[in-house]
Amino acid sequence: MHLTTRTTTDSPRVAPTASPRRVRLAAVAAVTVATTMTACSVGSSPHGELARNKQTLASCDASAPPASDIQIDGSGSSASKTITEERMAAIEQIVRTTAVCSGRLRVSVFSASSAGTATLFDGPLPLHGATDTARLKRVATAVDDAMSEIRDAYGPAVAGLKGKGSDITAQYRLASEWINQVGGNFRLHLLVLTDGFQNVGMDLGNRAISKQEAAELANRTTVPTLSGVSVTVAGLGRVTGTPPRSDVVQGLVAYYDALCKKAGATKCVSVTDYAPEGR
Repeated sequence: MHLTTRTTTDSPRVAPTASPRRVRLAAVAAVTVATTMTACSVGSSPHGELARNKQTLASCDASAPPASDIQIDGSGSSASKTITEERMAAIEQIVRTTAVCSGRLRVSVFSASSAGTATLFDGPLPLHGATDTARLKRVATAVDDAMSEIRDAYGPAVAGLKGKGSDITAQYRLASEWINQVGGNFRLHLLVLTDGFQNVGMDLGNRAISKQEAAELANRTTVPTLSGVSVTVAGLGRVTGTPPRSDVVQGLVAYYDALCKKAGATKCVSVTDYAPEGR
């Protein structure tokens, strides 16, 4: 907001000089007005946080709130600060959507077996308030609290994982067991953050595989039925050091797509980089 001063010449009188105190008060008032106008502008902007949360709320399924199960591969092949921060950014987006939609969240890290899993967070993300706007204004605090708990627990949990392998497919069974425990009308959204290099029971990192080979391998892999579930496997090929060849990554994508389809999931996404989507 720009404040414009106007001078007139229809009066011969000379305006009195403002005292220093009045100048200071005027400056404070101008800053207050500018700050208020800026805050109003941001709050009402379609790019503002409240507006984004309202858009997310409009896409929520009130009859089936999300049960977001985030599984993080804690094996050493993707253990880098950059990859960890990419994963935390993805987790924060899921946490925000889950909170807006009044869902439930579980975040875990895993390694060589289903037994080698540590839970970082497990619980509902309720937002209290008499109106949607009042509840949505609490989203930021809920997200910050959850992310602080997840970040604080992540390092010690990874350090305490048993085994050096990566049993990615076991997480599908754990997700199925968890949603059965949660009960209610929740809809499971499984997000597996991993480089995709399963090396327990099979080795997906030694060569590129074709789509046909990927489908055959997926058919031999035991997974539970995940009807009505949304499954995203993100980070495929993202490793420390030299990245794998593109045909190797394409083979990983084909395998996890085929595995998801075998499980009967409603939605299957297998990608190198996570990108938020409307639910």
